[in-house]
Amino acid sequence: SVVLHHIVFCFFFQYREWFKMKPFLAIYISISATQLPNALSWSLNAAALNKDRLNIIGELGMASRARQKKASRSKWAEARGFGSTTATPTVMEDDFCTIVGGGRIGSLLGQGEKESSTLLLGRGDSIPSDGVGPVIVCTRNEALEGIIENCPDNRRKDLVFVQNGYLDDFLDQKGLKDNTQALLYVSVTAKGAEPIDGVTDVNPEGLTAVTGLHSSAFAKRLNDLGLKCRVLSPEEYRPAMFEKLIWISTYMLVGVAKDCSSVGEAALNHGDLVEQVVDELVAAVSAKEGISFPPGTMERLAAYTKVVSTFPAAVKEFEWRNSYFYNLGDEACPKHNSLLRECESNGKLSFKLP
Repeated sequence: SVVLHHIVFCFFFQYREWFKMKPFLAIYISISATQLPNALSWSLNAAALNKDRLNIIGELGMASRARQKKASRSKWAEARGFGSTTATPTVMEDDFCTIVGGGRIGSLLGQGEKESSTLLLGRGDSIPSDGVGPVIVCTRNEALEGIIENCPDNRRKDLVFVQNGYLDDFLDQKGLKDNTQALLYVSVTAKGAEPIDGVTDVNPEGLTAVTGLHSSAFAKRLNDLGLKCRVLSPEEYRPAMFEKLIWISTYMLVGVAKDCSSVGEAALNHGDLVEQVVDELVAAVSAKEGISFPPGTMERLAAYTKVVSTFPAAVKEFEWRNSYFYNLGDEACPKHNSLLRECESNGKLSFKLP
């Protein structure tokens, strides 16, 4: 019958490649020539039905993949503290941040999964006034003045400072002394390189620390990158800040004064001098600031130096680092100041001492 012919025709047409029956199909078409118009009509209808069937299957497959992605996103969010949800997780305000400066540290903080929750700006770009979350300033100290001056007033409280050195007086002048500050015991040798975390035998919990409004968000960002970070109160943070300042001011200075290429070499070959300067600066800070350091400063700094032993020794950014101790005077810091003058007289400094 015509219907049977059409069914057979559609069957072979649909599966012609599988059965490789093209010669038979040609014979069949020639035999059924009288029924060809009707056959073609039925074939087209069958093809249309088949297309609809394939579309439905495709949509089901896409829906399945969408459910898998949705489940994956929910698992991702739950693992990061967003809580279990059946909806697609959105970026929470304390997970989003703006980073100013795309150098070694800035690119590190915005990499990987954090790219989707990060606005990366150059030092000359404008900070959005309607933004949310911390604004982590990852530039050199010399750029801070311009960034602060160009920051919208309503976003100044969100500025997070991660620079090395003594920032208190500068930030106090800007009305930002209570802003979030971080001590980064993280070494990144080049942009895109794997970071070296400040985890030592003495401090397995890590030495990196943060305090202030956005401290929890900052610590979480580091934790998500596999780096450790302690959230400290302002009272705990202050001696930790001076300890980092003492490290960078001592090991760099001794290294330059004694022609060492790295902080590790300074520690290895001139450990006694390093310890004398560290003890001197701890005493000077304690007398000046009225703060107490937790026991074990020398042990902590020596252990960290082993972790970053290849870091080059160089005295730079004087006004942010060694200047604090130099200005305390020779009575408070005799060895430190003597080494600075020795470096200057030997042409080892790129600046002149006051």
